[in-house]
Amino acid sequence: QVQLVESGGGLVQPGGSLRLSCEASGRNFIFSVNAMGWYRQAPGKQRELIAAITGGGTTHYAEDSMKNRFTISRDNDKNTVYLQMNSLKPEDTAGYYCNLVPLSPVYDLWGQGTQVTVSS
Repeated sequence: QVQLVESGGGLVQPGGSLRLSCEASGRNFIFSVNAMGWYRQAPGKQRELIAAITGGGTTHYAEDSMKNRFTISRDNDKNTVYLQMNSLKPEDTAGYYCNLVPLSPVYDLWGQGTQVTVSS
């Protein structure tokens, strides 16, 4: 079974930055061949995919506005995917989760996530 552990969230003022990390582990799980994504769930809203990265490092963003402020990256040697978030806005407040892209149809791999709160 694959485990995904997110970290790096916190309370930040508008305009601030955070770097989220997600470490993957699991027997027989080959991180480098799997596309990974960052998802977020704001209060009262559905969880949504905001950024994805292929095993080879090609990136995709859900919105152009996120592409300008967020950067997804990965270190296959460390089995870790990152999300650098700059110019944070109050509307970025949400729980942030990493997972496979697309989601596994068999296993529920959601971790605990990491909370990001943008507030003055």
